[in-house]
Amino acid sequence: MNLLTPADLGGRRLPNRVVLAPTTRARVPDGVPGDLQAAYYAQRAGAGLIVAEGTWVSERAAGFLNVPGVYTEAQVAGWRRVTDVVHALGGRIVLQLWHTGAVSHPDFLGGARPAGPSAVNPGEEVHTAAGRRPTVTPRAMSVAEIRATVADYGVAAENARLAGFDGVEVAANGVYLLAQFLHPRLNRRTDAYGGSPTNRRRLLLEVVDAVAAHRPVGVRLSPWWTGGLFTVDGQLRAEYDDLVAGLDVDYLHLRGPDTGPDFAAFAHYRGLFDGPLIVNNGFDRESGDAVIEAGIADAVSYARHFVANPDLVTRFALGHPLTPGDPATYYGGGAEGYVEPAMAVVSA
Repeated sequence: MNLLTPADLGGRRLPNRVVLAPTTRARVPDGVPGDLQAAYYAQRAGAGLIVAEGTWVSERAAGFLNVPGVYTEAQVAGWRRVTDVVHALGGRIVLQLWHTGAVSHPDFLGGARPAGPSAVNPGEEVHTAAGRRPTVTPRAMSVAEIRATVADYGVAAENARLAGFDGVEVAANGVYLLAQFLHPRLNRRTDAYGGSPTNRRRLLLEVVDAVAAHRPVGVRLSPWWTGGLFTVDGQLRAEYDDLVAGLDVDYLHLRGPDTGPDFAAFAHYRGLFDGPLIVNNGFDRESGDAVIEAGIADAVSYARHFVANPDLVTRFALGHPLTPGDPATYYGGGAEGYVEPAMAVVSA
């Protein structure tokens, strides 16, 4: 087996094991995907699976500039345009569901403070219309707000189905809401959603239950995250072991260490999770083939390489060199650095 062989994932047959990672590109100023997004994903429909960019599950979830949502009729219709084009080209696409929690800013919330697991400033920076701004101390979410958030995920998953997606991925990676609840430095609650590792993972598991009707369902985790309060130490990584071993999802998507492909790190989780495993961070064609041939992963997701090479699967198949990316075009802007000029506009 290698990257170009078929695979099964959540009851779906993938023609190859090259996955487009969820990649925020900040090009949806009104939150409604349009022709530019349809062109972007159409050009990458050769992926075995597309995981569409992190998408707000509700207005309360917002915390990054020019990111789409999936909570209004217009957003659902915009995403339907995207999925129709991807499916017409033979592709498969799932939607990543996103909530920033405490790593938001009053600028996104009508002046209100963000809400997170506890009143602890995460110490991050937020990209707003006024530029980079430091996070503020959030409100601790009430139990009623937590339950409403779980319901938001359920509605978002149903909207993703209405929009034509083939499934959903729950973003529990990085510095965002579900990762905040998992982390004892950010989650200092003493109720059913804090304290013990079992309680801190309760929100994530309730979210998984809320979206379970819209399978396949994946979860993305980052158990090697480093940086500030969100750094995962040895004790928390052991808690991730228990979490992964108990996950009932169709696939697990792991963002690996920043040091590059670490086969031993991924192999550790291969031994804990018996479903399909997608690995990410620093892979090229050679290391991607190797991690699959070793039986450690079922697929490999690519972000930077897919950004700069929409035809990444074809280039892998033909052994063609890869075009390097231009970081200046990663976030914001228009068609340049986003889609090939010939597909800058897709007619309705």
